[in-house]
Amino acid sequence: MGKGRLIVISGPSGAGKGTICEELFKDENVVFSVSMTTRAPREGEVDGREYFFVTEKEFIENIENGGFLEHAQTFGNYYGTPKAAVLEQMELGRDVILDIDTKGARQVREIYPESVLIFVLPPSMEELKRRITGRGSEKEEDIKIRLGEAVHEMSLAVNYDYCIINDDLDEAVGAVKSIIAAEHHRYDEEMDAMIQRYKEEK
Repeated sequence: MGKGRLIVISGPSGAGKGTICEELFKDENVVFSVSMTTRAPREGEVDGREYFFVTEKEFIENIENGGFLEHAQTFGNYYGTPKAAVLEQMELGRDVILDIDTKGARQVREIYPESVLIFVLPPSMEELKRRITGRGSEKEEDIKIRLGEAVHEMSLAVNYDYCIINDDLDEAVGAVKSIIAAEHHRYDEEMDAMIQRYKEEK
């Protein structure tokens, strides 16, 4: 079994990246990366399932020891992707999916250049607005803010390896699966070592 791939998926709120990830996780060889956080567990949450819950001291120690692929502070709490847990899953041959924002994706690429970055786009701004307003929980001013944030995020799609337009869910999921399959055939150190063995066995 070959080494798994680290797949980063980003996109503006309403683009549907979360739904795409849910479909990908139906494959037993594709796993979700459990984040670490300093916030308190909510009712029903289990340590190691939703998050790894730690103290702020423990989190900062992890930062200082280079233990994260990416991390950020949001609303007074720290959140991060533990590097060791991700690499362990990849060594077992599983593909690891990170559903994170553009800032986190940039950190991951710097720390793990072999990561595959995929950006999910809505078919149009009109459709994106329809999806956001369809939730029924957003005020008009909040919608304008979200759309402005979406435009900024989409301008950063140029830094990604692939862009997927999520107009049809099945097609979008199929496209991501094709990308992951293709990445498993990319020439890398593992492939180079195999060819070297072939030469030695000649």
